[in-house]
Amino acid sequence: MDYKLVWQDLFDQNKLDLSIWNIETGGHGFGNNEDQFYTNQEKNIFIQDRVLNIVAHKEKFENRNYTSAKITTKNKKHIKYGRVEVMAQVPKGMGTWPAIWLLGENINENGWPLCGEIDIMEHVGNHKGFFHFSLHSKSFNHNIQNQPTYVYENSKLLDGFHLYSIEWCENEISFFIDDLHMVTFKKQKDASKEQWPFDQPFYIILNLAIGGNWGGNIDDGMFPISFKIEHVKVYERSDKK
Repeated sequence: MDYKLVWQDLFDQNKLDLSIWNIETGGHGFGNNEDQFYTNQEKNIFIQDRVLNIVAHKEKFENRNYTSAKITTKNKKHIKYGRVEVMAQVPKGMGTWPAIWLLGENINENGWPLCGEIDIMEHVGNHKGFFHFSLHSKSFNHNIQNQPTYVYENSKLLDGFHLYSIEWCENEISFFIDDLHMVTFKKQKDASKEQWPFDQPFYIILNLAIGGNWGGNIDDGMFPISFKIEHVKVYERSDKK
């Protein structure tokens, strides 16, 4: 399959490009009883030396005892089929939960999980060195513990930057680390929207959650701690065969 680059963020500006990204704020637990409050404070999200830093701190902020950041391309940039790649360095530390993921643009109308969710990469510090790749839909999701998912163990990925990517077409979604194929999830024949909502535009999310149902126990001695991103690139399929 051939692809053409349609947009990218190399984080080569002094500030986050708000024509691409939204900074989401809030501390309602995000359905997972997460312990952080997402803020727009500069200390939680900033660009330095062409690297985006999403930084979690231990600090009281409204109803939470930790702060962090979450950005999305909702209503600004989306993808329907193609390739998404993110060069990132995950943090080490108990209670960290960095994620690179996508949600359907129709989430406001249909809600989760009917909108669909594609998890390009999740890593939880309490399960160090295990990287998770999943799809969620109305029929298959973590709330009923039947989502398509794959876990790859490689503690070397905790050091330095690595490329996390998906290649997505009408009937399947493939996941890669450093261009090494991890897993492909395929559409079932005659799948319904409840089973396969991955035929519509999705937007990208980058965040660092702390604690919660999956993040688990938190090491208060690790803060501040950073999830670092060097670039985000989005490709569509070209007409070349």
